[in-house]
Amino acid sequence: MSSASADARVAPEREIRKVALTALAGTSIEWYDFFIYATAAALVFPTLFFPAEMPPLVATIASFSTFAVGFIARPVGGAIFGHFGDKVGRKKALVTALLMMGIATTLIGLLPTYALVGAAAPLMLVVLRFVQGLAIGGQWGGAVLLATESAPGNRRGFYGSFAQVGVPVGVILANLIFLLITAIVTPEFFAAWGWRIPFLLSIVLIGIGLYIQLRLEDTPAFRHLEELKAQRDEESVRRTAEERGVSVEEARREIASEREGSPVIEAFKNYPKQIALAAGAFVAVNGNFYIFISFIIAYATNPDILGLQQSTVLAAVLAASVFQIPALLFAAAISDRLGRRGIYMAGAALLGLWAFAFWPLVNTGSFALILVALLVGQVFLSMMYGPQAAFFAEIFSTKVRYSGASLGYQIGSIFGGAFAPIIATALLARFGGSFPISVYMALLCAVSLVSVLLLTETYQSDIDDAEKEKARVGSGREAVT
Repeated sequence: MSSASADARVAPEREIRKVALTALAGTSIEWYDFFIYATAAALVFPTLFFPAEMPPLVATIASFSTFAVGFIARPVGGAIFGHFGDKVGRKKALVTALLMMGIATTLIGLLPTYALVGAAAPLMLVVLRFVQGLAIGGQWGGAVLLATESAPGNRRGFYGSFAQVGVPVGVILANLIFLLITAIVTPEFFAAWGWRIPFLLSIVLIGIGLYIQLRLEDTPAFRHLEELKAQRDEESVRRTAEERGVSVEEARREIASEREGSPVIEAFKNYPKQIALAAGAFVAVNGNFYIFISFIIAYATNPDILGLQQSTVLAAVLAASVFQIPALLFAAAISDRLGRRGIYMAGAALLGLWAFAFWPLVNTGSFALILVALLVGQVFLSMMYGPQAAFFAEIFSTKVRYSGASLGYQIGSIFGGAFAPIIATALLARFGGSFPISVYMALLCAVSLVSVLLLTETYQSDIDDAEKEKARVGSGREAVT
């Protein structure tokens, strides 16, 4: 297919901006929901959802264990929503993920405590956290594909990055809302009821999901593929009816029973290397991100290390998150001109080197130098995360794109962010210094650098590959991307 015909199928510019901004709003609130749980798990869940006689440290570990459940659920959500996103459409899968997250997070804000219902309280908390993980595993692919598949070929990176911007916006919103509530209510009220407010505000996400369902169409690439599939099915029905001497309705039932299986299985079958390399490409982004927004707070506020005020470190984290937003958009826009791989690998290499300057700057205890460490680190991280949305979307064919991109992203999150704070803490406890943590951060970057090196460049590819799929079906051969 020519680029001209491909561009003819993209949405109008005004519609693309609306889609991109809607994806940004949805992912921002969704990640806000995911992150407020982490804050509450540290502040209130240990005392509210576990027995009073449980030692505080044990209760905190139990509380953070419920937080980890969300990461375990993410690849499961990626597989489930990937299947339905490739089968019934990006929009329907995304809307379902948003509604699921909004409902689950709102219900957390309504949960009874351990004092009221006993062991049922932490059990319900774990179940709802698992649902949050399923939702976050499904929303990323839907939001990214809604933006990238609607955008013109020369701006997929830029528009796809709007979904990525939702991550720092979610961090900012989650931290600001807790800071605001703790500032205006008494500690007693916060512990009793105030902590519920951030969760109840998540009902906004339900409204965003309904807006997407009612006001936005599915992506041009998916609609085009569905049109060709419908044509192909009708041709198959007529041919089968003629060859077997059966009615059209009987032939249609036969064709339906022999339809292709799960896109998830097909993605693993046809793109195992791409899924593995996409996961490898993501570990540096996800692992270092959680070190930048989570582990550094525990490290810098530890009285045996730096002993800084939590508000001081949190201010630096928030400022760096604000700065990350334009950095993400700029890196993605540059990738539309120069390619995804080069800027991605540059970000991995620079962040790997910066890891050895990062901790010495933090160890000074100076707010200004900690801010510099985080700002530069987030810029290098954004060089990877900005182009990533379009890069992962372009790796896979349209009919398994939701599944393949989601699986690569969510599997990478398991080996990246899920373990990064734990590994960093273990290294600190074992060696008593930050240098081993720098080595660990650099190793994550090396994994991502090699993974991207082994992938092919994609920025000039035609993301609407339905014509190739039509040719593949006609010739009986698998399409290669």
